[in-house]
Amino acid sequence: MLSVLCLIATLGMPAQGAPTPDGPTTRLEDAPGQGAFVIRVGPMNLPATHGDHHEMRGGVFPPVATVTIPKDAYLYGFDYEIRDSAGRLLPTSLLHHMNLLDPARRELFLPIAQRVLAIGRETGAKAMPWLLFGLPVSRGQDLVVSVMMHNPTHQSYTGVTFALRLKYVPATRPWPLLRVYPFQLDVAFPAGDKSFDLPPGPSSRSYEARPVLAGRIMAIGAHLHDYAKGITFEDVTEGRVLWEGKPYRTASGEITGVSVGRLYWKLGLKIVPDHTYRVTVTYDNPTGQSIPDGGMGVVGGVFIPAGDVAWPAADSSDPLYVLDLKHYRREIHGKYAELVAALRGGTP
Repeated sequence: MLSVLCLIATLGMPAQGAPTPDGPTTRLEDAPGQGAFVIRVGPMNLPATHGDHHEMRGGVFPPVATVTIPKDAYLYGFDYEIRDSAGRLLPTSLLHHMNLLDPARRELFLPIAQRVLAIGRETGAKAMPWLLFGLPVSRGQDLVVSVMMHNPTHQSYTGVTFALRLKYVPATRPWPLLRVYPFQLDVAFPAGDKSFDLPPGPSSRSYEARPVLAGRIMAIGAHLHDYAKGITFEDVTEGRVLWEGKPYRTASGEITGVSVGRLYWKLGLKIVPDHTYRVTVTYDNPTGQSIPDGGMGVVGGVFIPAGDVAWPAADSSDPLYVLDLKHYRREIHGKYAELVAALRGGTP
């Protein structure tokens, strides 16, 4: 569901940066008065990097953790905040990304664990009409949490905690009317690091796949890095662009967000298993030099299956599922070809 929002994929880098002496923890609490499950990650220390906006330099990676949903509910939106040890509200730019993964369900376009939510520093709060749409979650359901913090400022922060509020409607209510599920399609699929080196000048990168279910995409969004020109989602079988995302920029050219397609007002976008779909991201790097890990391109959103069918479970014995989950948990590192080669050689 919630990956309608600016989507980011796990980078899978080893822990670095400056966690607090006792180490950050990840926990989930039910806050029924707020109508939300709250996931907190911290405390962490974020040293200043003096305006260095390199994606990985100075990154802080709390350990990947698993949290458990405490009751049946329907998720329909989220917001988040970052505070220091004194409770002061901090800039959202300190978040590089947070990802939630459901290891029991598969992705729409690949036999890997389902990406439930992916957010970044430019995402902001997002919500769907709660009377209409909700992602079903169940008591005892596990979610895997991966976070990267990044401090591209001139000020250091201590005792930092990131808090994500997953807004929900209790399952005892007669709404929402429709169950929706998240999906992602990344140009760096099927597994491994999702960022890629950005060459000088114009460039593009694509990935194609077929969905496991027929249904309708009700909303779609994307995540891009600086120098991106745009991202498209197209039906290769029909030769038709279905949606195009454009970046929003500051006066200095930094990307602050990407356009979102709220397709539910038009009854969604029909998707069928016998068609091939492609995501393509385009960049124009004006620096004259290659930018390591400077590119990324992923679309994601919410999907309603056709008919009254259950969302397919993940096959935990599938080799691609195993490879992807190991990478997500930061047990192995690298891009897809590197992961395959390393595993064959027996050295992650």
